[in-house]
Amino acid sequence: MVRARDDLCINVPTFFTCPISLDLMKSPVSLCTGITYDRSSIQRWLDAGNNTCPATMQLLKTKDFVPNRTLQSLIQIWSDSLRHSTILSPDQVLLTVSQLETPSLRSASLTKLLLFATDSHHNKLFLSNLERLVNQLIRFLHNVDGGLIARANIQFLEQVVLLLALILDGVEDRDGLRNSLLKGNKQSLDSLLLVLKRGGCDSRFASARVLQFIAADAESKILVAEKEGVVAELLKSAAPENDPALVEAALASLIAISAPKRNKLKLVSLGAVRALSRLLAEAELGAATVEKVLKLVEAVSSTREGRKEICEDAVCVAAVLSKVLKVSTVATEHAVTTLWSLCYLFRDRKALEAVTQANGLTKILLLMQSNCTPQVRQMCTDLLKIFRVNSKSCLTCYDTKTTHIMPF
Repeated sequence: MVRARDDLCINVPTFFTCPISLDLMKSPVSLCTGITYDRSSIQRWLDAGNNTCPATMQLLKTKDFVPNRTLQSLIQIWSDSLRHSTILSPDQVLLTVSQLETPSLRSASLTKLLLFATDSHHNKLFLSNLERLVNQLIRFLHNVDGGLIARANIQFLEQVVLLLALILDGVEDRDGLRNSLLKGNKQSLDSLLLVLKRGGCDSRFASARVLQFIAADAESKILVAEKEGVVAELLKSAAPENDPALVEAALASLIAISAPKRNKLKLVSLGAVRALSRLLAEAELGAATVEKVLKLVEAVSSTREGRKEICEDAVCVAAVLSKVLKVSTVATEHAVTTLWSLCYLFRDRKALEAVTQANGLTKILLLMQSNCTPQVRQMCTDLLKIFRVNSKSCLTCYDTKTTHIMPF
C-alpha cells in the first residue's frame, strides 16, 4: 500500500501491465529493476527496428503508443481526490459568502465559490437562491471604477462576472436582477465593458452572457446599446480569430440588443455588416453560430442604411447565398428572408446582380423543390418572378428548357 497523501491510500497491484504491449507482466519490472522508459526512449527503440517491448521482450501486436492504463488510473484517483477536497459543504458555502464582505478574503472566497458552482448544476442553483450572494455580486459591479487600470482589480472583477454568469439563469426574480444591474448610473455596464475590453476569453464570454441577460425589453436593449463601447466590443469579440464559444456568445448578445431600429442603425454605423460578412466568408462556424450571424444580417437588412452596406459589400450577398441549403432550416430561412428583402421588397439592383453572378437562381429553384416551409417557398416564388422579368437575368434562356418546374 502506498500513501499518496494524508487522506488517500492506493493499493499497488502485484502484477503490472507492459507499457507498450499492455500484456500482463508477472513481475513489476520498473519497480524491481528501477528501469523506466519514457516516451522518447520508447520511440527510439521502435525507430531502431525493434518489434518487442524493451521491458518484457514480448512481441508487439502494434507499434502505436497506448497510454499506460495503471498510470492513468492513479492520475484519475489523485485528480478526483483533489477536486472533492476543494468542494464546499452548504455550511461552508454560507461562511464563504459572508467572507466576501472582508476585503482581504474576497478574492479567495470568490475562487472557492467558482469551484463550487462549476462542479454541478445543483450547486449553481444553490448559489442562485442565496439572495445575499447575488446582492453582493451586484454591489461589486456597481462599486468598481470603470476607468480602473490595476490588473489585480480587473482579475477580481473577472471573478465576479464569471460567478454571476454561472448563476443568473437560476435566479427566480429575473426581472428584479435585471433592474438591480441597471441601477446606480449604469455602473454595472461600466464593469461589464471593462471585462469585455481587458478580460480573458472566459470572462469576456461571461460578460457577453450577462449583457444578453440584461437586454430583455425595449428599454434595457436601448440602455445597453447606448453605453459607449459595448456594441463595438461585442463586435470585436465576434471576430473569426476568437474562441468559437466567445463568438457565439457575442453574437447572441448582439441579437438581444438589435431589436430597436436605433440599435440596428448603430450596428451598421459600427461596421457590423463588414464584420458579419467576414465571419460568413472566413470562419468555420457551427450551425448555431451561422444561424446567429444570418439572423443579425437579416436584422440590419431591414434598415435602408443596412441594405446599402450589404449591397456595397461584394462578399456579403454571395456569403449569405452560400449558406442556403447547406447549414440548417433556420439558417436557410434567415438567408432567404435577407435576399427577399434586398431583391424583391426593395428591388436593389446591386443585390440582384450579386445573386445572379453567384448562381443564386439555381439555388432558389433547388430550394423550392426541397421540403422548405410555406413562407420560404413563397419568398422564393417572389424572387423568381423578379429575376424572370429582369431583362438582365440569365433566366431568359433558362425558361425555354425548364418551364415545367416554374411555379407561375
